[in-house]
Amino acid sequence: MSLAAKNALLAFVISLAIVGSVVYAINYLDRKRVAELNELQTRLATDTLSIETQFALLEETSCENLSESNTLSQEMTNLGERLTFAENRLGNDNDQVIELRKQYTLIQIRDYILTKRLAEACDLEPTVALYFYSNESGACEDCDRASYALSYLHEQNPALRVYSFDYNLDLGALKTLIAVEKVRPEFPAFVIDGKLVYGFEDVGEFKLNFPKNYFATTSTSTFSSPLRR
Repeated sequence: MSLAAKNALLAFVISLAIVGSVVYAINYLDRKRVAELNELQTRLATDTLSIETQFALLEETSCENLSESNTLSQEMTNLGERLTFAENRLGNDNDQVIELRKQYTLIQIRDYILTKRLAEACDLEPTVALYFYSNESGACEDCDRASYALSYLHEQNPALRVYSFDYNLDLGALKTLIAVEKVRPEFPAFVIDGKLVYGFEDVGEFKLNFPKNYFATTSTSTFSSPLRR
C-alpha cells in the first residue's frame, strides 16, 4: 500500500473515530438530559401532591387552628426553585418545561383563591401581590429588577404573598385570572391588594404601593435572588 493510501486510510479512521465520539457524546447528553427531566418530574409530582393535600386540609380547618406560618408557602417556593432549575437546564421554550410551568401556575392560582377564601372566612387581611411578566424578547426590560425587588421585599416581610405569572402562557385559568383582574399587557404589571400597578423604577417608590410601615426599615441597596420566572 502506498504512503498516500495509508495516509488516506488513517485520515478516514480518525474521522470515523471523531464522528463516533461526537455521536456517543450527543447520545450520552441526551440520555442525561432525559434522566434529569424525569427526576425533576417525579419530584414535582410529589411536591404537587403534597401541596394539593395541604389545600384540602386548609380548606377544612377552623379559623382558630389556622396558622399563617404554615409550610405551604415554603413548599411552593421549593417547587418554583425546581422549575427554575429545569428552565435553566432545558430552556424556557422546552415543551416539557412549559407543561411544568403550567402546572406550577395552576398551583399558584389555586393558592391565591384559597388565600382569599380564608381571608374572608376568618376576617384576615393578607397582603397579596400578583406579578405579571413576559419572557418574550424585549417585552419587559424591567422585569428582572422587579423580580429582585419582590424577592427582597418578601424577605423583609415573609407574610407578603407573591404570585408570579408568565402573561403569555397559553393556559385558560391564567387567561381568566388576567381578565378578572383586568391586567393589560404592559410589563411588569402588578395587582397589589386589588390595585393595578404598571412599571418599575426603584424599590423605594415601589414600596409606596403597599400598606404604610408594612416593611422593616433596612437598606435597599442589595437584593436576594429573584422570584421564579
